[in-house]
Amino acid sequence: MGNGNQPTPETQACSCLLRAVGLFVGDMRQSTEWVKRQVVAIQLLDCILRGVAQVMFVNNPVSGLLIVVGLFLQNPWWGLNGLLGTVVATASAILLKQNREAVLAGLYGYNGTLVGMLMAIFSAKEDWYWWLLVPNVFMSMMCPIVSSALSSVANKWDLPIFTLPFNILLFLSVPVGVGQVFGCDDPWTAGLILLALLLCSPTICFHAMLGSAAGMTVGVALAAPPRDIYSGLWGYNSVLSCIAIGGVFCAVTWQTHALALICAIFCAYLSSATLKLMSVLGLPACTWPFCLSTLIFLLISSENPNICRLPLSAVSYPEENLRYLRQLKSSEKAQSSQREEAPLEHDKPNIQLEVENESV
Repeated sequence: MGNGNQPTPETQACSCLLRAVGLFVGDMRQSTEWVKRQVVAIQLLDCILRGVAQVMFVNNPVSGLLIVVGLFLQNPWWGLNGLLGTVVATASAILLKQNREAVLAGLYGYNGTLVGMLMAIFSAKEDWYWWLLVPNVFMSMMCPIVSSALSSVANKWDLPIFTLPFNILLFLSVPVGVGQVFGCDDPWTAGLILLALLLCSPTICFHAMLGSAAGMTVGVALAAPPRDIYSGLWGYNSVLSCIAIGGVFCAVTWQTHALALICAIFCAYLSSATLKLMSVLGLPACTWPFCLSTLIFLLISSENPNICRLPLSAVSYPEENLRYLRQLKSSEKAQSSQREEAPLEHDKPNIQLEVENESV
């Protein structure tokens, strides 16, 4: 009987494998604590990889590494500029002594990634035009400055700044064109990005595909050029909006799933209007539709308890957000039960006092 309860070698091997895989999923919190005790070079590498992944709301260095590989697979020159932008933006945030936890989470790097990538994509020069690195460095250095300024305003309403720094900086520096989230249209790159999202959070991966499908559907309904639809130009803003509402900044429920889909569709229509407006100015739409549509939906006030916007201090990946919400609800129930029991205990001496007065 005793031997039957002991785990078999196969069970032990499977358990070890699951524990090993568990170290690389989610936000890799154990890795974060380990990195904090390492030399500066390792900390900086972790920040950079997390910064690349944060473009897709993912706080996972392995996901960031997969995305970097995908970017270099699409175009090494684009990947180099995106990586350089991330490095410079992160280093600038460190020199400006921005919030350490935010820097470690890559929140000051992702706008630099987009700036570097899009500058390379929309450059009038061909690939490997090395002078492009000079404006790339300057614009990436400006990212944490603009982020800090916008955060001081957005924090009053407890709202994220998304990719507004990227939009503001590209509004000044990029004259023409529009690109996808990373400006890539290679299917292998897209596959690696989806794998990176799946590694961190299946919920984020699902909403990325849902948002892309919603954007493409709106493109078809508006009779957009098939080339634009096939290359993903109608999907990338909806992808980001759907991820943001569908579990990153709101707790995961079926109501927020529906709200995320509505936001993705609205974002696609807003993309069409924004693209026409920007084309008059000879500018790309960038991710303005994503920022505007998602901020509108995050400002929605609702008494429905199933539509819960999380405070920015508690935002993590969707699965962790769901655990946080469950713990919050359980603590609120415990506090309410304590408040109900407190009056009963307080009334007991009064009853005894009344009995004593009657006996006298």
